[in-house]
Amino acid sequence: MNEENTHTTEFRGDAGSPLLLTVREAYLRLRISKWKLYDLIRSRLLESVQIGRRRFIPADALRTYVQRISREPLS
Repeated sequence: MNEENTHTTEFRGDAGSPLLLTVREAYLRLRISKWKLYDLIRSRLLESVQIGRRRFIPADALRTYVQRISREPLS
């Protein structure tokens, strides 16, 4: 019998991508440092959720952040 490990089961959205990303997954997708990601979270520029002691970033929050910064005028 093949038992599924419930700790590694991911909830996926409509397109099959995870709804929540780990901090590592998020900073790798944005190609920034872990510290810069935490800075964005701390300054409330990037939404995050905490479940227990772990912090996750909703996949939609990454898209929203990238759309917002792409509309900002270049300085």
